[in-house]
Amino acid sequence: MKQQSTGLNKTLLYVTAALFWGGLLVVFSASMVLSQKRFGSVGYYTMRQLIYGGVPGIIFMLIASKIPYTFWRKVALPLMILSFVMLALLFLPTLGFSFGGATRWLKLGPITFQPSEILKLTFVIYLASWLDARRQEIASVSYGLIPFAMMLSFIGIFLIMQPDFGTLGIIVISAGLLYFLGGGKTSQIVTLSALGLVLAFLLVQIAPYRMNRLNVFLNPDLDPKGIGYHANQASIAIGSGGFWGVGFGKGLQKYNYLPEPMGDSIFAIFAEEMGFLGVMAILFLFAIFFRQGIKIAKGAPDSFGQLLAGGITLSIATQVFINIAAISGLFPLTGIPLPFFSYGGTSLGMTLAGVGILLNISKYERI
Repeated sequence: MKQQSTGLNKTLLYVTAALFWGGLLVVFSASMVLSQKRFGSVGYYTMRQLIYGGVPGIIFMLIASKIPYTFWRKVALPLMILSFVMLALLFLPTLGFSFGGATRWLKLGPITFQPSEILKLTFVIYLASWLDARRQEIASVSYGLIPFAMMLSFIGIFLIMQPDFGTLGIIVISAGLLYFLGGGKTSQIVTLSALGLVLAFLLVQIAPYRMNRLNVFLNPDLDPKGIGYHANQASIAIGSGGFWGVGFGKGLQKYNYLPEPMGDSIFAIFAEEMGFLGVMAILFLFAIFFRQGIKIAKGAPDSFGQLLAGGITLSIATQVFINIAAISGLFPLTGIPLPFFSYGGTSLGMTLAGVGILLNISKYERI
């Protein structure tokens, strides 16, 4: 039986606010050099992050926190279809926008966004609904494993064509974890993992830049001025931070040394400027965030709420782990943004929308 609780999870709300505003400050520091050079204003990218990601994201979060979470089960399929339509539109020359050899941005008039970032959330919603509807069949190969694998394969085709191998990895990992929570057998997860590793190996083999990233990960000293430049500069930035950091805004790596200082590499800039203490503070905030997400999932009144809250939490946690691990040299570079911090309006907006759903689920508890 669902009972209305005394209110939403305030701890999650406060931690989200701290991560959001902290992220904007870090974007400002990481982007100030490039922003001044390109646009004559140190705050150009920060304002874009706030206007095109922060403001819509806060609106999404507020709306989602008011909508009963059961609503998302009703619209799960239409949202998933809409996500695939947007992914397909990427390959129309008049709508798809390419950068750095990848076609990941959809341009509709003055608005440019990444459909794959929207897919991260809509697929969690759809998968939670699908798993909830098939609770008794998930352990079956015919009605559980095979349809699930086909869904991932269909998504994989769209993302590989962009190409967006990093987003595909996030979706596969978080979806696999959610499938296990939804009743999948350990043997099924092992089978899927083995197939995924084989596919990943093949994708690495056919793309030289992916093979270069793997080679650099296995041998960090390989070609520090060439294919190993990005990883090497990230390590220098993190190491330069020491215990206290060099000071907010005083980092050197953003001066055209570290590629994408405000994007996927923003954690390295933060570590350089705020040091070990700053890194521990951010990890502590993320730990509280994930703990509250798990708490909300456990306290949800039905299996759909549990799967939805668990899926959103796992998806964000996976992105945080892979981004920080990759920039720290513990994982090959992937191009995965750091939630709340990396520059990118769609990523920030969808992360906040997911938080809004979590907040709504937290209003209900089993009595």
